[in-house]
Amino acid sequence: MRPLQFGIPGGPEILIILLIPVIAVALAYYIYTDAEKRGEDNGALWAVVAGLASIVASPIGGLIVLFVYVLQRE
Repeated sequence: MRPLQFGIPGGPEILIILLIPVIAVALAYYIYTDAEKRGEDNGALWAVVAGLASIVASPIGGLIVLFVYVLQRE
């Protein structure tokens, strides 16, 4: 008998796992460039915190850091 379903082992799961670092880097890059453009001194710190929050907590953690960053900037 043939199975009714077949697929690549770990297909969508691997894609999701590979997207998390891409999201973290993109979010950190956006925050860093925005902070540098606005002349903030701690742009690198915000970028590191957003990147780590995206990797450790989930991309939602990074979005929370982005939300807090947007609220506190001038």
